[in-house]
Amino acid sequence: MTDHCCTKAPDQAMQIAESARLWFETPPGQQLLRQEQQALEEALQRCFGSYLVHCGPFAGAPLQAQKIKRCVRLGAPMDGVEIHCDEQAWPIGEHAADVVVLQHALDFCTSPHGLLREAARSVRPGGHLLILGVNPWSLWGARHLTARDGFRQARCIRASRVGDWLNLLGFALENRRFGCYCPPLSSSDWQARLARLDRLGNRLQAPAGGFYLLMARKLMIGLRPLRQQRRERMGKLLPMPVAKVSRRNAE
Repeated sequence: MTDHCCTKAPDQAMQIAESARLWFETPPGQQLLRQEQQALEEALQRCFGSYLVHCGPFAGAPLQAQKIKRCVRLGAPMDGVEIHCDEQAWPIGEHAADVVVLQHALDFCTSPHGLLREAARSVRPGGHLLILGVNPWSLWGARHLTARDGFRQARCIRASRVGDWLNLLGFALENRRFGCYCPPLSSSDWQARLARLDRLGNRLQAPAGGFYLLMARKLMIGLRPLRQQRRERMGKLLPMPVAKVSRRNAE
């Protein structure tokens, strides 16, 4: 993989990424990222390999995983991103990454299908693809409908729909979890007061969290179990007819 590669991204994608970056720097955006950090750290404990590619429309350092040697950020030009590229033209070879993390990349992009195909292409067989998105069936999804900032551009794709896309791309969903049950608030004091909602929601794993995390493994060729052919029931054995020999013919 080559660092600091750059291809020209469309203006629309750059505008979406920039508005998303500004929103993630607000108190609600930081609130969401903090809650996701813990969920990501727990999920990455099950991953291993040489390369992890992290794609997300916000500034920050690459993820850190104990069992992965190299972690890089990829996407639009912003602080912490090491590989600048278009969302549908990653300068990464096929099957080059052991783990790919799309953190709200599908929420803030011009073509979710194209971006997901590019990410799926980059994962090696047996590797993992982790996707974090805004849950539309939550208070955060309702906040998106009335937002007047960059959060308004979030797509808020359903987790079940993303799971169907992964299945079509040859991935098996291994885990799904929700998080951030506290409503989007600008006041840090109110965030602290309602922190018990996050503890209760994480324990119950109700599907009303502000974000979802999907963890899928890329299926390896030749490891799919073959369907056993249905065996037809055999009929009863019948005695074969025997010709009757008379004593006269025998003499």
